[in-house]
Parts: sequence; C-alpha cells; structure tokens
Amino acid sequence: MESITSTPDTLRNNQLADEISALKKEKNAVIMAHYYQRDEIKEIADFIGDSLALARKAAETDANIIVMCGVHFMGETAKILCPDRTVLIPAPEAGCSLADSCDPMEFEKFVKEHPDHTVISYVNTSAAVKALTDIVVTSGNARKIVDLLPADEKIIFGPDHNLGEYINSVTGRSMLLWNGACHVHDRFSLEGIAQLKKEHSGAKVLVHPECRRPLQIIADKVGSTAALLDFARKDDAKEYIVVTESGILFDMQRECPEKTFIPAPAEDAECQCNECDYMKMITLEKLRDCLRDGKPEINVDPEVAKKALRPIERMLQLS
Repeated sequence: MESITSTPDTLRNNQLADEISALKKEKNAVIMAHYYQRDEIKEIADFIGDSLALARKAAETDANIIVMCGVHFMGETAKILCPDRTVLIPAPEAGCSLADSCDPMEFEKFVKEHPDHTVISYVNTSAAVKALTDIVVTSGNARKIVDLLPADEKIIFGPDHNLGEYINSVTGRSMLLWNGACHVHDRFSLEGIAQLKKEHSGAKVLVHPECRRPLQIIADKVGSTAALLDFARKDDAKEYIVVTESGILFDMQRECPEKTFIPAPAEDAECQCNECDYMKMITLEKLRDCLRDGKPEINVDPEVAKKALRPIERMLQLS
C-alpha cells in the first residue's frame, strides 16, 4: 500500500485546527464562514452559508462569541443582531468593494432627493447605509421581498446595480438603482464563458445576479451562492461553468463529487479576478489569534445599530 506523507503545510494546518477547536470550546465560541472563504477555514467552521444564512444563524446562536469569517459588513450585521454577544472578525481590514461603492453620506443625499421612495439596500452595505434603509435584502430573497411590495410602490435599490437590474427584469419593476458593483462579479468575461461553452457543450452556466446583465441572459440558472449550490446538487448535468467567486467550487465539489465545476474567467486573463482578495484575507493563523486574544472585535455605534436593526429584522420577517 502506498503511504501518504503529510506536508509541512498540512501538519501546520492540522495543528492550528486543533488549537482553534480547543479555544472555541473553552470560550463557547461559534465560527461562521461565508462560502467564499479559504477551504481550510470552511473545513473547521461550525456553519457555512451565504449572507442571508449567516444573518439568520447569528440571530439564533446562543454562543458567547461569534467569530465571523467573512468581510467587515458581515461582522457588523452579526453585531447588530446580537448586541449582547462578542463579535470577532479575524481580518478587520477585509472590506467589500460593493459596500465601499456606496458612501453613506452620498447615499443619504440620494435618498433625500427621492423622499417618496421605499429604500431597499443589499446586505452588502455598511451599518451606516443600512440605517438609511427601509428593508435589507440579500441576493437570495431580493425578488421575493420586492414582489411583496405594492406594484405601484416607488423603490430605491442599492448599491448593486447588476442585482437591481436583474430584479427589475424578473419583476417588471422600474426601481431606481444606485450605481455600485462587486469588483469580482462585475469582471467576468462573456467571451471567455462562450469559449468554455464551446469546449464543454453539455455544461450548464450558473450565474450570480451580481454579474452584468449579458451574463445573466446566457445563464441556465441565476441565483444566490446558496441557490447555485442547491441547483448543482439537484440538477442532472455533469458539468457546470460557475460564474461567481471561485470559493464556492470547494462546496460544490464536496457535495457533488461526481460532477465537474469550471470557474468562469475574468476579462483580464492574467489576474485571478474570480477570487475576492478580501474574503481570502482570513487565515488559520489569524483565526487562532483572534480566538486566543479576543480581538479584533466588531462594535457598531448604538444609535446606528438601532436604526439598522429595523430593516434587517424586516428582511428576516419577510424572507
């Protein structure tokens, strides 16, 4: 029988995983990880999910400490929902290009210019933007929530223009859209995907609604990260071209080992633009140090948190 030799990296990861498990038990902590995190982070997480699932899980947990392995706005959302819990984030510098595309002061000015509009904000926003919002949505529940509003209701939707355009297309609405975008989802190559389709004629195309409209149009399935994973799990195709952040391929392959998942290319073939650098900032070392030291901790101004809680709770009630 051929022996399996552990590499130094594997041994180090195993050691760190053991340390993290011990610290988690000692401190009654729960580790939550977004689908776009590094594979080794997801392997030791207590819960893996998209933004909606992470928000729901944060609201339900009875742990003393929530460690959010995601980007900064996800930690803020958890803190808003759980003000009496300690919320830690291993890499506080992990921002979000989409959230950064919506400056709170500029968005407030935009909202005030349209006082008769209901304000719907994507969860990928800062707490300050959520505080200016009537309803928060995710890519997984945006269509459902918009459909629940009266047909003649005037709506501002921000910050993701591509998601807003998709919701307009499937609901027949004419929502007023803020011009923001995710730097990963906005840069996938239509030509590159067309070439992959030629090479893999039976492959189905799975597209996140944060992608541009032409990519949505050619998709076999448009949906949130969780919805794309669920589609792959239930569908009978053998190959899929995945047009979202490549971290989800780990989860797809783990749940569907008999299928092939092909990452869609970015417009710039020389860069790894199908990966979110922010999501990949969290490492096992940072996670271990975060649990050990009890920092960096997420805090949200109480007044901002109070205002931001209402639209998040409304989302959870409606979805």
